Parts: sequence; structure tokens; C-alpha cells
Amino acid sequence: MPKLKRKKMLLHGAIGDAYGAGFEFAPMEKIRQYNTISRYEQHPIFPEIQGKYTDDTQMSIAIAELLINNIAWTPENIADKFVECFKRDPRRGYAKRFYQFLTEIKDGAELLQKIHPKSERNGAAMRAYPLGILKDELEIKTKCRMQAGITHQTEKAMKAAEAIALTCHFFIHKKGEKDDLGMYLSDIQQYKWNTDWDGEVGVDALQTVEAVLTVLEQETTLTNMLKRSVNFGGDVDTVASLTLAIGSLMPSVQNDLPKFLYDDLENGAYGRDYMRKLDELLFKMSK
Repeated sequence: MPKLKRKKMLLHGAIGDAYGAGFEFAPMEKIRQYNTISRYEQHPIFPEIQGKYTDDTQMSIAIAELLINNIAWTPENIADKFVECFKRDPRRGYAKRFYQFLTEIKDGAELLQKIHPKSERNGAAMRAYPLGILKDELEIKTKCRMQAGITHQTEKAMKAAEAIALTCHFFIHKKGEKDDLGMYLSDIQQYKWNTDWDGEVGVDALQTVEAVLTVLEQETTLTNMLKRSVNFGGDVDTVASLTLAIGSLMPSVQNDLPKFLYDDLENGAYGRDYMRKLDELLFKMSK
């Protein structure tokens, strides 16, 4: 088991993302046969991204950089950062049309001008977890909704993004024990989340959060969290990314992940070491 300190949510989010990408919308036969946490599998459509993270982590990095650099939280600046992160490191994993859209636009202003942000999918939730580092819950909710509104200006998507960021906040700032999380979210959001999800997870924002909360509540090791996330089937890279990012913050959860998940994760300019650096800078903000 790797001797790694806690407080590595971006790194663990990327591991979950890269591992889950090998099973994204894969047939259940493949999941049953190969989801053994023994290697990074090839993506069903893009074999070149084996061992690499997808849009989930790239957009989370964008949120983290905005926070670390204390950039004014405006739609223009958030959109600019999303485009910047894609342009400097184009990668597969984005929805096909959105990938093409990002290749064609030049900056955040053009993104805001041309996008139709009425999606109820999980894109805003998948990137929200770095916001949990903030100390004020109202600030978290406000910033969650603004970043969500760039691409997912719907109540479902915004509520889901809030839930993910607030869950991270709950564990980072020691708001209670794991069993208290459901009541905490219910009190703040005035919404009761289902934590007994069963079956395939689509790209729907609410489904994704309920799958994540189910895994967090019912599993006690990071390896079991990763395996359980993939076993659902469907959009499993997002579920796996979020469960590992959050699970790595939970003191009651054992980190028993095999060493290869760290060693074989990509380590280019924005890879493993870069995320460790971002994690370190992010957690300095929580003190």
C-alpha cells in the first residue's frame, strides 16, 4: 500500500477518472471480467487514453487553478479557464460535440456567447469538488452555481454540483462523522438524497450524486469504493473520480489502493506530480 498522506483529492480524483475511463459505458461482461483493480484498462473508444484522466479531472484542475490563483469568480474568468486548460492540453473524454466545440472557439467569451447551457447532465458536478476547500458554505453554493451555469444552467445540475462540493467541505473541515453527512446535506440544501443507488448510472446529474453518496456511505476502503463505482456500469469514470476524490478525505476510510494506480497514472506536464502540487496549494487555503 502506498505511503501517501491524505489531502490528495485531485490526485485520487484523477486515479478514479483514469481507471473508470476504461469501463465507461462498457458492456457489463467486460466490467465483470476485468474490474479487478489490477491495471488501467483501455477506453472502449479511445485506446490512446489508457492510464490518462479525462475531462472530469481537466475541468476540476481548472476550478482548482482559479481558486489557488485567487482569480475573480466571474463567468468570463471561469469560461476562460475552461478553454485555457483544454487548449494547452487537448484530451479525449469530453462529449463529442463539446470536444469539437472547444477545438473551434478561441476563448471564454466565445464559449459564453455560443453555448446553450441547459443541460441536466453531470458535467458541473464532476468538476465541483475543489470548491469544498472553501470555509464558508454560502460561498461554496454561490461559486458552485456560477461555475455550473457556464455549461449546465439547470436546477438539477446546480444542486448536484453543490452536493459534491459540500460533501468535500464536510470532510475537509471536519463537520461531523460519515453517518452525519446525509443530514448535513439535507439541512443545507433542503433536499434528501437517496443513498441506496442500484443499477447503471447515466449522465444525469442527480443519478451521479446518488451513486457517489451510496458508495461513500457503504464502503470503507478506497479499493472497494473504486470497484463498486465501476460495477454500477454507465458513466463510471465520473462516479469513480468523485468517490476516490472524496473518499481520500475521509479519516475512516482505508487507503488500500495498489501502487500501480499511482505509478502508472500519466505524469506529463499536467499529470501526477502537477496534481500533487495543486493539492498541496489547495489545502493551504483550508487552514
